Amino acid sequence: MADAADTHSGLMDAIYRNQRHIYDLTRKYYLLGRDRMIEDLDVPPGGTVLEVACGTGRNLIQAARRYPDARFHGFDISAEMLKSAQATVSRKEFGDRIALSRGDATDFDPEALFGVARFDRVFISYSVSMIPVWKEAIAHAATVLKPGGALHVVDFGEQTRLPGWFGGLLRAWLAKFHVTPRGDLEAVMQDVADRHGAELAFTALYRDYARHGRITMPGANG
Repeated sequence: MADAADTHSGLMDAIYRNQRHIYDLTRKYYLLGRDRMIEDLDVPPGGTVLEVACGTGRNLIQAARRYPDARFHGFDISAEMLKSAQATVSRKEFGDRIALSRGDATDFDPEALFGVARFDRVFISYSVSMIPVWKEAIAHAATVLKPGGALHVVDFGEQTRLPGWFGGLLRAWLAKFHVTPRGDLEAVMQDVADRHGAELAFTALYRDYARHGRITMPGANG
């Protein structure tokens, strides 16, 4: 697993070494549903939030603005992306509320990274389509939730209600960046939810351009 993680880390660094400087400017036009997911997080007062594969930190900053009483944590496998995240968090003066570290989505230890064992909310935004062992990443993320906590995943859909030519062009373009939409995302999230006795809510967005899933764990007395 370590060799695979090192290979993926090197690939991500190679892709984003230069792209990280324009990532947020360009991605806002086609990474749809991110802000809708952040709004849906519904973080409890004083809650803790983790972003898996946080990239440039854009989502963490948006979420920190939306939930001023919460504390945020994020990690990424790419050292290059973390450079941008650290710089942006510092420039926006969120360093006291957003902690960043480097880690692998499939086997991260949040206590080692942040001194926090479990979180009220965990989210993964447009990253499962880039993680080779993405099913393991979703399964592992669910294990660091508090009772009653929720895991949110937003990513590309299958474009089933969009013109065929559009979906074909999009998938061909995404492949250039090693991005693969996960058509069985709902089934995988349902399996994870079932294993924890949790509930899944799953929605296709923008004519199935994107999909948003939410796994909600049973409460402390559930």
